[in-house]
Amino acid sequence: MSVRRWAALAFTMLGMAACASAPPPDPRFRPSENVLEVVAVLRRHIPDDTYRFEPASDVTGRNVYRSSLLRLENLEKVHADALRAGHWDDVIAFAKARALERLRAFDLAAQSYREVSDRTPELQREARQSAALCDALDEAARTGFDAARPPGEAEVVAAPPRDEQGVVEASERRIALLEALRPQAENTHYEAIVKEEIERADMARAGFFVASRKLTPDGDVRALSEQQRLVIRNRESKLANGHVLGLADLYAGIADDYVKSHPPEGLLFDPPTFQELVDSTSRLYQSVAAQDGTPEKLAATQRLEAFLAFTMKVDRDRFTQ
Repeated sequence: MSVRRWAALAFTMLGMAACASAPPPDPRFRPSENVLEVVAVLRRHIPDDTYRFEPASDVTGRNVYRSSLLRLENLEKVHADALRAGHWDDVIAFAKARALERLRAFDLAAQSYREVSDRTPELQREARQSAALCDALDEAARTGFDAARPPGEAEVVAAPPRDEQGVVEASERRIALLEALRPQAENTHYEAIVKEEIERADMARAGFFVASRKLTPDGDVRALSEQQRLVIRNRESKLANGHVLGLADLYAGIADDYVKSHPPEGLLFDPPTFQELVDSTSRLYQSVAAQDGTPEKLAATQRLEAFLAFTMKVDRDRFTQ
């Protein structure tokens, strides 16, 4: 047997061995086989309280609402011929609307609901009610100042305000729109969505005052007040620890600004004032760092260590930690 034939035979045997030893594909990442499979997973998590708890994840670790939307869209592309008859159009559109509203694409969700209500009498009432709620949620989400607008194609309802009074008034209008939805949303999955939107309105308002605190003489006091308001109004939220962490960061920033404007070696440095800032900052970081099992624990611990290291640079004769 020639050398070439031996080499070819060896490569063939190696290829067969590799194929035989290759592990089977992970079933978690297989494509969805039918519409009902996706709808069943989504329907299981529609009632979830996403205000108090993080959104559920699918077997791949992805947000269940995002993954359900992607799988429905992929099914429409891959099985376009099989779905051409349109028997599943209403089910797919309704399921996509349920996923879209959880992703804050309220205008797109309302559009899908209206499509369902126009062609499916069995779902007409539910789809119309959901479309109306999504329209109201979209209007509220696009009212006033907010650095994080929801996705979608709808235009902003009004130009966002840039002054403090305008931000407060716009925030109150936005929250009033959302509070008006509470009776309709009560005992439905929309209750959690409305709470999340109210929290986001509070976050946008606090974020404005924190970002602009150096522009006005009483900016620090107002920023602290707004951030504390956010913490108090959302104690049950899944983001509560993050809000407390934000308040601690704000205190730390004010302490840093105080040291820069009042050097410890100067006569204007007031140890009790700085001590009060240090105590408030440390207490807030420690409250978050003491909560085991939360993702904010590590961040709070590291930021507390960095803040204490900063305080060690201050005149030790005037400050003792």
